[in-house]
Amino acid sequence: MPPTDPIADFLTRLRNASAVGKLEVRTPYAKMLERIATVLAKEAFIERVEHRGRGPRKVLVVYLRYIDGKPAIENLRRVSRPGKRIYASAKDLRPVKSGYGILVLSTPQGLFTNREARKRNVGGEIVCEVW
Repeated sequence: MPPTDPIADFLTRLRNASAVGKLEVRTPYAKMLERIATVLAKEAFIERVEHRGRGPRKVLVVYLRYIDGKPAIENLRRVSRPGKRIYASAKDLRPVKSGYGILVLSTPQGLFTNREARKRNVGGEIVCEVW
């Protein structure tokens, strides 16, 4: 049975795998999850992301990044949930953990970090925060 919140499931898989030192995480494929993973790879929280398989057996493989044996992802937190959506305008976006973390926003122009969204002056739904 698929999870009711695939984004929260994906973030939990990343959090748990990095806590025990796994090199990769596999999760059922979804475009939104691939876009979130791509943003995390661009911000150097993970090594890379790729998808394998075809049709209903398609999976997303995320390779985790470690710095001196410590995970690059210290923590992940789902902000906007299916039961309570959280939105922010560009002017309301603030740095996460004094600039060491990021917010991932779903905007009409695509998925962006809080820094990119401020530059483009676009707001949206806050998907998660990573530090």
